[in-house]
Amino acid sequence: MKEMIRENDECQNQDMELDNVAKFLQGKTILVTGATGFLAKVFIEKILRLQLNVNKLYLLLRTSNDKFVTQRLEDEIISTELFRILRDKWGSKFDALISSKVIAVEGDISSENLGLEDSKRREEMRKEIEIVVNSAATTCFNERYDVALGINTFGAFNVLNFGKKCDKIKLFLHISTAYVCGEKTGIILEKRFYMGETLKGTHSINIFEEKITMEQQLAQLQYHGAPDKAITSSMKEFGLERAKLNGWPNTYVFTKAMGEMLLGQFKGDLPLVIIRPTAIASTYKQPFPGWIEGVRTFDSFIVSYGKGKLTCFPANPNTIIDVIPVDMVVNAMVVAVKVHYAERQHACETIYHVSSSFRNPLTLSDIRNLSHCYFIKNPWIDANGLRVKVGQLTFFSKANRYLLLMQMKYVLPLKVLYLANILCCQRFKKKYKNLNRKINFAIQLAKLYEPYTFFLGSILNVLFQTALMMEIWWNYKGWLKSKALI
Repeated sequence: MKEMIRENDECQNQDMELDNVAKFLQGKTILVTGATGFLAKVFIEKILRLQLNVNKLYLLLRTSNDKFVTQRLEDEIISTELFRILRDKWGSKFDALISSKVIAVEGDISSENLGLEDSKRREEMRKEIEIVVNSAATTCFNERYDVALGINTFGAFNVLNFGKKCDKIKLFLHISTAYVCGEKTGIILEKRFYMGETLKGTHSINIFEEKITMEQQLAQLQYHGAPDKAITSSMKEFGLERAKLNGWPNTYVFTKAMGEMLLGQFKGDLPLVIIRPTAIASTYKQPFPGWIEGVRTFDSFIVSYGKGKLTCFPANPNTIIDVIPVDMVVNAMVVAVKVHYAERQHACETIYHVSSSFRNPLTLSDIRNLSHCYFIKNPWIDANGLRVKVGQLTFFSKANRYLLLMQMKYVLPLKVLYLANILCCQRFKKKYKNLNRKINFAIQLAKLYEPYTFFLGSILNVLFQTALMMEIWWNYKGWLKSKALI
């Protein structure tokens, strides 16, 4: 009975807060970068569902595959299943309302002035924009270093510089990642990075010199006539080297951390909010449960296991996998915008973790057991229409043991196949290339995910402990466990 009363009170508090947020959003003009991304789409839908009378949503988009930005807006955002609730609610007025509120703008955050070539549109945006939400990012762990720096680090810097030129700007909200903490253990606090800080602690880093170092590396490869594939491979390796040199496990979190440093250093008196979510999963409730695009985060492991392609992996079964529903991240973003809007007199920088591990831990062992139960009852059907049988996934508590197994079971036989291919006049060339690619991919995947499958930190979020942000947390662990069964 007490739980029911508590839940009703919580829902009433949440509804009241959402009403306040809706009133706040009325008449506001917001710039959203990375608008075709998973998180940004849910944010856009949330704003339109909360407040139809928002003034404008400027969405910064790049042209892609000869598609104009208006076509990308339609195909990749508005026409998606995510907007079904709004489409049903507005009926025949849907298209007209979207056209009047949502404006697709061609641009690129890796360019100065965001690549806005239409000077008239650029000035219009500068006069109207009050809130900037920077959601653009490349999330590939081993992205090319030039690409990752251009988007995650200096892209964020370019968006900030544009925002500071806007006449009515009141808030800059930046989406980062909770894993900028690197491989720290224990409770991970919501602490800012200072300019030049590294996780090694033995030296500092000059971010602008780091960009020059990257450009020199790229120029050298191009000067020597390296093919595109070799340049891509080399720049990926270079990014990982630079990340590990400074204490981060991969290029993604390294470049995101440097992006945070630039924002904190150069924001001036502009209020800055940095949202650091953990691994983002499908919607929990809004606009409807279970919406997701593609295979994300640890979904790839579950799918590979279900297909019978993953039988073992290096991991600590007690490692907590911190997963958070995308609509909870968006709720945090929306309320943070309201709370920190126009705090210019304080020149504040506020960091929020949006996570689950501290309050609702889900371990790799939980995921293994739940996945096994699910695929026993609901086996994957392969291309030949046959059911895929799965066994219990084996975890290796030491990464080197897993790599040794890969060497003995796969790499050595592959070398035998390589010799046989030479002796048989390239008869097994196609088979060798295919197996070599798969084995290298498995080894690379294990190395990239090792910092997270052995992660010993617990990411503390003060934000979710306030009444302002609470969802129905006592049901949340049940949702996480059921998510593994989808």
